Amino acid sequence: MALLAWGVAGYAVVAYGLLPLGALVLPEMKAVFESHTMLIHGHVFTAVLALVLGPWQFMPRLRRMRPALHRWMGRAYLGVGVLGGGLFGLCLSPLAQGGPAARTGFAALALAWLFTGARAWLAIRRADVAAHRRWMVRNFAITLAAVTLRLELTAALFAGLSFQAVYPVIAWLSWLPNLAAAELWLRRRDAAVAHDTIPAVPNENEDEPPPLEGLEPGRLLGPGHGQRSRQWHRV
Repeated sequence: MALLAWGVAGYAVVAYGLLPLGALVLPEMKAVFESHTMLIHGHVFTAVLALVLGPWQFMPRLRRMRPALHRWMGRAYLGVGVLGGGLFGLCLSPLAQGGPAARTGFAALALAWLFTGARAWLAIRRADVAAHRRWMVRNFAITLAAVTLRLELTAALFAGLSFQAVYPVIAWLSWLPNLAAAELWLRRRDAAVAHDTIPAVPNENEDEPPPLEGLEPGRLLGPGHGQRSRQWHRV
């Protein structure tokens, strides 16, 4: 996923930074791009920062070896990438192609991105590292909507489907399955951790001593003990 995120980030830098704005988008979207240059550039380049920094936040070696760098990258990811990208995306959602369904889908995407980012930030502010990591997993799953949207749209157009027909669906499918997959992964991980930390319950019948019925006292204390006891009493 890291390579896909960095690949889409590189594509966005070329498409929106080096080429004329709207040069690589579909004709249906070009007019919106040209008339809302500031919003488009703001959304694209803050989202690029989130795509570039996001994968590094999940690398245990970086957290362990360079904790200060991890924290500063996290601040940039949430404070610039997610916050900026989410707000610009929310402003752009009413302009999305595909009618009310697409506009609602992209608005919900922006709100979910902002909400999960805020929860991740609040969790680490109160030093709840476990909750912070859970919310970061959900948040980055939504960040990857930039990847899944392009994969799904490319596949749909290659399949011969019309842009207007598929775009309202992709406005939801680009991020909801990502979030569902993240939640499923978190629950399975929690279940595995809980299973590993539950102490084993010993079998009640394990190592149970043999019944004592029918055994002579001398037999319990070893051979010859009963005979020695009788000799002691005779003395």
